[in-house]
Amino acid sequence: MYIEQINTKRFNFLFYLPIPVLFLGLMVVNYFSTQDVNVEDTLKLFIDQFGVNLTFVILIGPLSVACLFLLFWVKFVHQQSIRSLTTSRKKVDWKRIMFSFTIWGLFCVISTLLIYYTAPENFVFNFNPSKFFVFLILAIVLIPLQTSFEEYLFRGYLMQGIGVVTKSKLAPLLITSILFGLMHIANPEVGKLGYIIMVYYIGTGFFLGIITLMDEGMELALGFHAANNLVGALLVTADWTAFQTHSIFKDVSEPSASYDVLFPVLVIFPILLFIFGRKYEWTNWKEKLSGIVHEFEAEKEIINIKGKENE
Repeated sequence: MYIEQINTKRFNFLFYLPIPVLFLGLMVVNYFSTQDVNVEDTLKLFIDQFGVNLTFVILIGPLSVACLFLLFWVKFVHQQSIRSLTTSRKKVDWKRIMFSFTIWGLFCVISTLLIYYTAPENFVFNFNPSKFFVFLILAIVLIPLQTSFEEYLFRGYLMQGIGVVTKSKLAPLLITSILFGLMHIANPEVGKLGYIIMVYYIGTGFFLGIITLMDEGMELALGFHAANNLVGALLVTADWTAFQTHSIFKDVSEPSASYDVLFPVLVIFPILLFIFGRKYEWTNWKEKLSGIVHEFEAEKEIINIKGKENE
């Protein structure tokens, strides 16, 4: 019912359209504006002028503000509740968010420590208490807003809107997952590692889309995405990543990527799907991932109830 719940007569395509048009336009502008620019060198110039923390705020701040704008648009233009944008449940399940955050946060910590102890020569200990704790405050405030914006846009607003327009669940899963990957195409990681890293970005989009549709809500996706960006930014930074932070470690190895980017997509994410599926007793995978989006039945039920009362 996550998509179906907004498939009512109140859904207005004209109000829905400006957000995806604006976003797609900004994606295109961002891509072409970075083609003749060395993004890594540009980030270094910003850091030299403004410092690490202020550069972080400049980069992530607009997305944090965009999250608040998107929620405002949904609430006051569409007159849709934030709860219905988030989940099909009667209220947002914060235990789901925290479970997903915890399980992926622990994975990030354990995997990072294993890599560090396996190849310590690839890292330097970057921990500076005064700088780290200032960044920690900024990260706790801004990163959840940034990741929530991406989730509310792709797994919420676009997932629901495309589902209602196409009357399909598979179409929004495919479209939002690919768009989510393409959103990262201008990142310095792509320039450094090559387009093969897009497999990871698009694969992550599919994973987040699947758990949203199977769980009938965004809670697991919200927790996963927040843990991925927050814990990652606090643990490790590198000169060639989009997030330049006062993290605990700094990766000084020469970056490279090959078929190892397939490992999380083909191994780790399926394991997480299995864990989530068993814990939350997911069933009827085919219908939830590729079924038809029907008209929301609640309105019909209300009409039927009123009709029986009149009898």
